[in-house]
Amino acid sequence: MPELPEVETTLRGIESHLVGRSLANVDIRQPKLRWLITPELSSGMVGQEITHLTRRGKYIGIHTTKGALIVHLGMSGSLYFVPADTPPLFHDHVDFCFTDDDVWLRYTDPRRFGAILWTTDDWNEHELIRHLGPEPLSDFFNADMLYARAKGRKVPIKTFIMDSKVVVGVGNIYANEALFKAGIRPDRLAGKISKVRLARLVECIKVVLTAAIKQGGTTLKDFVGGDGKPGYFKQELAVYGRANKPCAVCHAPLKEIRQAQRSTVFCVNCQT
Repeated sequence: MPELPEVETTLRGIESHLVGRSLANVDIRQPKLRWLITPELSSGMVGQEITHLTRRGKYIGIHTTKGALIVHLGMSGSLYFVPADTPPLFHDHVDFCFTDDDVWLRYTDPRRFGAILWTTDDWNEHELIRHLGPEPLSDFFNADMLYARAKGRKVPIKTFIMDSKVVVGVGNIYANEALFKAGIRPDRLAGKISKVRLARLVECIKVVLTAAIKQGGTTLKDFVGGDGKPGYFKQELAVYGRANKPCAVCHAPLKEIRQAQRSTVFCVNCQT
């Protein structure tokens, strides 16, 4: 599933090619994604100039003079450019065609769990976005905030930091990696962790996400960025996907457990 670094990589890859351009057509071949693509998408966007792009968590906002396109890549979605009139493949569901360019923006999604929605209101007030927690790379995400929200919580710390109402964009891959870097067991209860250790975790989340963005995200199977290239952070993963392999620090076999139906890998020696 594309996580925050993959979404940020996508945004950075497409932004300079979109801002200032106007839509000539939106070719919707498959409207049945996570939510149905409505006809208002085409009527609202066609003829409108794209003014800027933003991101909240895993949502990309493509803003025009009339409203905003809200895109979520779901579990297998990608946005990337193709030459105009490139024949679509089976999973290529939407093309955004421009008035002054021979390159189209294409949305592909094999599992169709992504979303493409249109709103004429403030996108920050959309029901999918307004309840999201702070951005992990912002100053609003800090030790004081995390400690206050963790106080009394009897949930595993990995589950806690993956809650988008606590902080957005810390998906499974990067939660594994940040907890390893911080030396915290993923099954330790959030409310039982000291403020000092949570401060270290905040720092590690920021470091891991920043490094992943610089590497273009992590490609495990389907993800490609806006330039059609995969992400290369996979080569730097210390624990995720490495169950039973030696820890890079102490060389003990890494242990795998299931948390909220997701794989969690950690070192029983280095994480306490």
